[in-house]
Amino acid sequence: MSRRTDPTPPPPEPHPSPLRADAERNRLRILAAAREAFAQRGLDVTIDDIARQAGVGVGTAYRRFANREQLVEVVFEEAAEHLVALAEQALTHEDPWDGFVHFFLTTAENFAEDRGLREALLEGLHGKKRVAAARDRLIPPISALIARAQQAGQLRGDFEATDFPLMQLMLGAVTEHSRSVAPDVWRRYLVLFLDGLRQDRDHPTPLPHRALDKDEFDRTME
Repeated sequence: MSRRTDPTPPPPEPHPSPLRADAERNRLRILAAAREAFAQRGLDVTIDDIARQAGVGVGTAYRRFANREQLVEVVFEEAAEHLVALAEQALTHEDPWDGFVHFFLTTAENFAEDRGLREALLEGLHGKKRVAAARDRLIPPISALIARAQQAGQLRGDFEATDFPLMQLMLGAVTEHSRSVAPDVWRRYLVLFLDGLRQDRDHPTPLPHRALDKDEFDRTME
């Protein structure tokens, strides 16, 4: 009987070259710097600014991302998908109203903390194609959250899915103008919104933030 021999094993796969590893590290550094810069300063930040913040050359940044639009698309498509996941998670709450409130509050916190997210998703500035597609994926779970709370008799029946982003846009305007005066005052208006949306309640919900005094109001309006 002839002796069976094992086939010659394939050669080991070569390790990624240092150049490729460096390129990936630079890409991740650019994305991290972009997220931070967009969150703090909005979408008008230039790629040159982001490259400096990331500690890479401007040419390196442009090799990874051809323009700012491409960078915005990558950053905020990912952020929009995160909001979709939050909406789907809110649908698992045992109480429909609690799920609706949790999503409303969590998204408001995201928009308050991230100016770029607010501009990309609510104001439609930059990143139109992929971000718009991701924004469209938010509609079904938000509509399901609304329908679930309405069917439970907890949410007023005339509230529509298109009302949600406009209310978030209003809260975003409060956040933007009061950021240096009272950065959490938007929470006061969120509770006022939610009290107005609830179908039945025995008494007003205590507001989590005091009203602005005259000086704070004047500074906010400026």
